[in-house]
Amino acid sequence: MIDFLAKRFIKDYTNFSSPAVRRGYGVLCGCVGVGLNVLLFLGKLLAGALSGSIAVIADAVNNLSDAGSSVVTLLGFKLAAQDPDQDHPFGHGRLEYISGLVVSMVILLMGVELAKTSVEKIIRPEPVTFSPLIAAILAASIAVKLYMACYNRRMGKRLGSAAMSATAMDSLSDCMATGAVLLGTLAGRFWGVQIDGWCGCVVAAFILCSGFQAAKGTIDPLLGQPPSPEFVAQVYALVHSHPEILGIHDLIVHDYGPGRRILSLHAEIPASGDILALHDVVDSLERELAEKMGCTATIHMDPVVNDGGMTQEARERVAAVVRLIDPGISIHDFRMVPGTTRTKLIFDAQIPFQCPLPDGEVRRRIQNGVRALDENWSAVVNVEKGYV
Repeated sequence: MIDFLAKRFIKDYTNFSSPAVRRGYGVLCGCVGVGLNVLLFLGKLLAGALSGSIAVIADAVNNLSDAGSSVVTLLGFKLAAQDPDQDHPFGHGRLEYISGLVVSMVILLMGVELAKTSVEKIIRPEPVTFSPLIAAILAASIAVKLYMACYNRRMGKRLGSAAMSATAMDSLSDCMATGAVLLGTLAGRFWGVQIDGWCGCVVAAFILCSGFQAAKGTIDPLLGQPPSPEFVAQVYALVHSHPEILGIHDLIVHDYGPGRRILSLHAEIPASGDILALHDVVDSLERELAEKMGCTATIHMDPVVNDGGMTQEARERVAAVVRLIDPGISIHDFRMVPGTTRTKLIFDAQIPFQCPLPDGEVRRRIQNGVRALDENWSAVVNVEKGYV
């Protein structure tokens, strides 16, 4: 249904990187979500009133909160699509993450309230009325929620939307929750077991779990998370497609919302090259990154000696020693400064966050390893963490 409506209401609906298309899908999915959740709320409210089931009524209220969440998602997409202004020069894209966070907070609140009501039902159980109409409403609700989970998850992946992914997780938990309610209703009818309150607790557990997962998916990009390995690989491939670039380091990616990335990197260039020609290459590379990957790029040129002489040989030997300390450590900005008694080897060592050694210990081991290579060498090492 979403694809059918998108073809009719969203211009250029297959261009998922377009801000206008993103906004169109956000509004469309939000409107569909509001409509379906309101219908489910009314159906379950009727079923809960007829059966006297606290779990069914709680599930109905949960659908009403889902309708509110869809409204928040819809508003988030519309506000996030606003153009940059004087107060927000990087745009408003992170409002989409904030809307997803609001959705997850609503999910958690409903989970807590449902858990409290279900515990009261366990303490003071009441018989639940069963009818084929109630079972049919609950079964139809599971089918509708499963459909909503599928289309929200699909669109969340296509658009890279944390808000839609949170909504998909919420819909999937609703499927399991309503299934538990249906099971409790059937158990009361055919086996005479009053487990309505226990089923409500199961529903609450699913809701709380999905709320925590949805919150994490929106908090991480707000705090600042590393770019995906696929994105990093694309950047490296594009930069290395220029033979003048010898290497890359210190890649930093700032995410200001889907489709709003700003990156900076250090590109290693031959120290013996024509500085004007190399600067032109770097300028062209910045434009390519903007055109092909939709990100604003700033590139710093780092001249390196690659004449195959003493500096290159020393760099390769030091790199081999560093990899023995931890295979994930890399070195860059390597240079040799001869002195009267010793030759200083000055370079940066980038260590991964998962390295078990403290920075000071890494520095000490590198210095000892360099001294073991040549007693006339002295290592001046700047230890840093990588951002990708």
